[in-house]
Amino acid sequence: MPELKTLGLFIVTALAEIVGCYLPYLWLREGKTIWLLLPAALSLALFAWLLTLHPTASGRVYAAYGGVYIFMAVLWLWLVDGIRPTTWDMVGSAVALLGMAIIMSAPRSV
Repeated sequence: MPELKTLGLFIVTALAEIVGCYLPYLWLREGKTIWLLLPAALSLALFAWLLTLHPTASGRVYAAYGGVYIFMAVLWLWLVDGIRPTTWDMVGSAVALLGMAIIMSAPRSV
């Protein structure tokens, strides 16, 4: 059960980071309102706070989180940007998730 909680926390963390970066993109590249920077900053602050909720060493959390982030970014590409991921996108996401699983499930003495 702690693994599912960790995975869920990674997913929420990735969404906070992606939203925090996507909103400034909309302002800079799509000509949307500058007011998007306010929720973007709040989303990035939420992202940083969520990373602190993990009980293990920060470097390990960041490394494992990266795999989930890659998967979520490809999912965002599909669901929000409307661009269907390629086979290579899907294979790369699977490899990243496998790396996350290896990092998070390795036996540890501490």
